[in-house]
Amino acid sequence: MRTYLAVIDETEEAEIALRFAARRAAKTGGTVLVLALIEQADFIAWGGVQATIEDEARQRAEGLVASASGTLFDEAGIRPSILVRQGEPVQVVRELLAEHPEIAALVLGAAASGVPGPLVAHFAGSDAGTLPCPLMIVPGSLDKEAIDRLS
Repeated sequence: MRTYLAVIDETEEAEIALRFAARRAAKTGGTVLVLALIEQADFIAWGGVQATIEDEARQRAEGLVASASGTLFDEAGIRPSILVRQGEPVQVVRELLAEHPEIAALVLGAAASGVPGPLVAHFAGSDAGTLPCPLMIVPGSLDKEAIDRLS
């Protein structure tokens, strides 16, 4: 089964990429794997404080994923697989791609203006040729109608 990996955060371009991935999955009989990333917190001398910070970040990410999965089901009839992982974003995505050979495409959203974002910049840059699957970059300037038409 064709699986589209969409990395989400609280940005508009992530929502656009997720919608595109869901529409592609619905049209191709595939599924969506939604990844929410939690960056490793800087070391704090008091372990309890660091654990609280990491727990709060995980709760925010899980809430974001829950909201996104509800939207996917409502709009495209897709019930996604959900992962929340902690670590350096590029490394986490690379590890996930290696662990899941069924991933047919990495779907990322580029900001509507300005810098495209660190994942887009990295994976579309000098390492683009080393990916085990195609990279789909969805422009952040697209509206819902354009995404539905293009997917």
